[in-house]
Amino acid sequence: MNQTGTLYVVATPIGNLQDFSPRAQSILCQVDLIAAEDTRHSHYLLNNFGIKTPLQALHEHNEKQQCHSLLKILHQGKQIALISDAGTPLISDPGYFLVKTAHAENITVIPIPGASALISALSVSGFSSNRFVFEGFLPNKSIARQKHLSNLLKESRTLVFYEAPHRLINCLNDMKSIFGESREIVLAKELTKVFEKVYRGSFSNIIDWLNEKPERQKGEFVILVEGALKESSDKIDVETERVFKILSQELSLKQAAKLTSRITGANKNSLYKFGLEQI
Repeated sequence: MNQTGTLYVVATPIGNLQDFSPRAQSILCQVDLIAAEDTRHSHYLLNNFGIKTPLQALHEHNEKQQCHSLLKILHQGKQIALISDAGTPLISDPGYFLVKTAHAENITVIPIPGASALISALSVSGFSSNRFVFEGFLPNKSIARQKHLSNLLKESRTLVFYEAPHRLINCLNDMKSIFGESREIVLAKELTKVFEKVYRGSFSNIIDWLNEKPERQKGEFVILVEGALKESSDKIDVETERVFKILSQELSLKQAAKLTSRITGANKNSLYKFGLEQI
């Protein structure tokens, strides 16, 4: 019989306290211990909901050291909840080493889902969300940051980043220099909070908007960058031809060529020429 306890990975609000699920509150009340990224920060949230469970700090500087004592508690059959300062733990937050080690020692790990700045921003961006790449925080130094961004230049999936206020403008300028002015971006600021703002436009538009009022550069930010367009191809394969013929039955030749190009990546002009040849 398995006598070990359970490690719960619990999402907390990223701003609006009404996003704190009843299940999350219940779990935090029931467990024997809460491992928190910043116990002082978490005290405010827990006190607001009358949660009296003991806290233990677990942050990036002490995770490996604290992991041993937390696993010992779990092996005694007790329950522990892992929380970060805000949102879903492990998403650019501590906890990876603890969760990985818990699995290795056959301890049950259960997610208690909730708020996530990453998913919240993606859902309102208007960019493709079927496939995306989350890059978290970029390097501090501009040269390293630009090198990292250069590796993402041809990435066709939506790119998602977190950024700190004091680096925001420099980061956007580096992105502009690498991705170019034609790439559309979304800046999600202070999601679920009082000064929430989702701004969509070009790099220049958003940099100008931020510089107009320096206070706009304060807060927590998610940056979403439109994925690169797939390189057009002159070759018309069997699937592309099939799509084009279906669309051309309902649309004009020009519209069918344009839409087929967007769907398949085939060259629009080649498709239009192909269509003329079929008349």
